[in-house]
Amino acid sequence: MTQTQSDHSLDRIAEGDTPVLETVFAMHLDALERSGMDAETYVLVRLAALVAMDAPPVSYAFTIGAAADAGVTLAQAQSVLVALAPLVGTARVTSAAGNIVRAMAGITALGDPAVPEQRSS
Repeated sequence: MTQTQSDHSLDRIAEGDTPVLETVFAMHLDALERSGMDAETYVLVRLAALVAMDAPPVSYAFTIGAAADAGVTLAQAQSVLVALAPLVGTARVTSAAGNIVRAMAGITALGDPAVPEQRSS
């Protein structure tokens, strides 16, 4: 079986070549700095926006990492979901809760030693 162009791209990503993710990360750092908000408030606002947009799990993964760094508690994150429920609806909030759980599972799996090491060739 021959490798396609997309297979080569996946190898590059596995080797750490992630310009898109690096760009997204840099954009978030710039936005935090320019917002004038403290890190905790910034993360909670981002969480609310992700819920409102029905964002996918990978988007929550970025925010979960930033929340941990900012010292945001589970209770604070849950309070955001409660506050949003009347505005965005229960379907959107439960979808967000599921996506947050999926993001956490993915983060946990990446740190699990049972996950195979990245190939280097």
